[in-house]
Amino acid sequence: MKIRTKILLSYGIFCLLLLGFSGFNILKLRDISKTAEAISQENYANILAAEKMIEAIERQDSAALLFLLGNEEEGIDQFKKYEITFLQWLSRAKDNITIPREEQIISQLEQNYQSYLVAFEQLYFSSIRLNLEPGDYYLQKVLPPLEQVLSDSRELRQLNQKTALLALERSKTLSQQVIWSIVVMAGASVTLALFLGFFLSLKLVKSLQEMTEAAKQIATGNYDFDITVKSQDELGYLAQEITAMSLKMKAFHNLNISEIITEKKRSEAIIRSITDGIVVVNAELKIVALNPVAASIFNINLQQAENSYFPEVIHNPQLYEYLKTTADTGNPPQLEENQSILALEENSQEAYYKLTITPVRSEQGQMLGIILLLQDITKLKEIDRLKDELIMKVAHELRNPLTGMTMSIELLLETAPVKLSPKEQELLQGAKEEVQRLSALVNDLLNLSTIESGEIAMEFAPVEVKFLVEKALSPFILQAQEKQIILRNEVAEDLPLVKADPNKITWVLTNLIGNAMRYTNTGGKIQVSARHRRDQVYMFVTDNGVGIPFEYQGKIFDKFVQVNTDKNPGGTGLGLAICKEIVQAHGGVIWVDSTLGKGSTFTFTLPVITDFSSQKIEGE
Repeated sequence: MKIRTKILLSYGIFCLLLLGFSGFNILKLRDISKTAEAISQENYANILAAEKMIEAIERQDSAALLFLLGNEEEGIDQFKKYEITFLQWLSRAKDNITIPREEQIISQLEQNYQSYLVAFEQLYFSSIRLNLEPGDYYLQKVLPPLEQVLSDSRELRQLNQKTALLALERSKTLSQQVIWSIVVMAGASVTLALFLGFFLSLKLVKSLQEMTEAAKQIATGNYDFDITVKSQDELGYLAQEITAMSLKMKAFHNLNISEIITEKKRSEAIIRSITDGIVVVNAELKIVALNPVAASIFNINLQQAENSYFPEVIHNPQLYEYLKTTADTGNPPQLEENQSILALEENSQEAYYKLTITPVRSEQGQMLGIILLLQDITKLKEIDRLKDELIMKVAHELRNPLTGMTMSIELLLETAPVKLSPKEQELLQGAKEEVQRLSALVNDLLNLSTIESGEIAMEFAPVEVKFLVEKALSPFILQAQEKQIILRNEVAEDLPLVKADPNKITWVLTNLIGNAMRYTNTGGKIQVSARHRRDQVYMFVTDNGVGIPFEYQGKIFDKFVQVNTDKNPGGTGLGLAICKEIVQAHGGVIWVDSTLGKGSTFTFTLPVITDFSSQKIEGE
């Protein structure tokens, strides 16, 4: 017999007992409900009717006394009013006769009440026809039927109260019977359930304990054991499958253990041979493997680091946050250029490493681990620094000669109309333009080098965005009118103050607007706008000019990059690079969105100021 059949059979008996027990109790409870209903519907109605009739007849008696005291009109009105009330409740009592003696009492009550009414009608004429005083007539003729009516009403009330008490006693008896039946049936059911549960659990647990021990033996690598479970049910089949599995695992272990060890050693050798630093962690950020280069970078012990959690051995909160983000989301973090460079101090010298974080997933998409690659770019950084120093030194050396050349050409141009031919004057004017272009290049190089080195001082102040935009747009008003270009200031008045160096940000806006003017056709439109979002203000310079090819959009902010178009102004290619450095010095970012032939939108961000409300606002 299968385990499922055994369990169903055992608990089927238990369920049948519960069903029988439940049906019996339902019948008993229905009897109790009927008894309670009899109390509420049959007896309570007549008890209430008796009470109301007693109250009404007493009010009529009070009306008779008023009549005797001389308040005849008031007494008659009150008597008639409560006569109606009495007859209404008497009618209800007659309609709800449920007890054998009730009909006799109500009939007698009705007769006595009629006698009482007749006696009261004769009260007025008692002294005339019967030669009696009204008071004597009341005592002899009116009071006896009144007392009889009261007696009958009380008897009716007492009869229904007694019947209700009997019904309550019956309900109590039935309730006790149900309670005892519940106790007996529950006890029997629990006893049977305990017996069946004990019997089944004893049999199941013994077999499961034996198979659990077999699973432990398999987990420790011992595949030679014997399971004594021989029953022809699911447990028996499971025991047979465990035995078969152990034999297969033993064969697989003997066959592949050497290959697995060899493959593991090969993987470790590959990791150790890579010249870049590699750290491999699992989904819980526990270090699975790392090579000697990585251990040397972080100055940690190779053996102690393995199987340890990343933050316990590598104390770098930035790296830990990147890895944690990757483990949580399953995707590598989106890092800015400066965030992807790790700077560390080695032997009193600074070393730089390029970070590459790669999540490793299974075919089902489950996160298996993360690989952290550290590429040493210290030499590249040093070369870049030497290059910047060389450019800055050359620019410094060229500034003075260029200044002298500019002054000399200016002097020559003053006397050129007298001493030089038109062709010579044209050549001299061309030389002046080339010298000016070279001077602009030298100035841009010096400005860029100064910003990159951090030597330029940023004079931060709380400033209005509208003031910055108005200051940047003012030099282009005449130029826009000449080119018939619409120049719009769409900055709202209610924007918060930003933390900025007004001169530097004005230079950025001027550069962006100047570029838009150069690349926008006659009749075009240039719009400067801003929007507040969270703790930043987004600045937008939008035009509907020629646009920027897609291949240039990712590198347009690099040094010496110029877009090759028919409107190329022949600049130095450093303007946007300087804009980027200035914006980053303010803690913001800058980017471009462009569609070729439809225009471009340059966007950069500035931090909002919330604690300078009492200070002077720039431009007021």
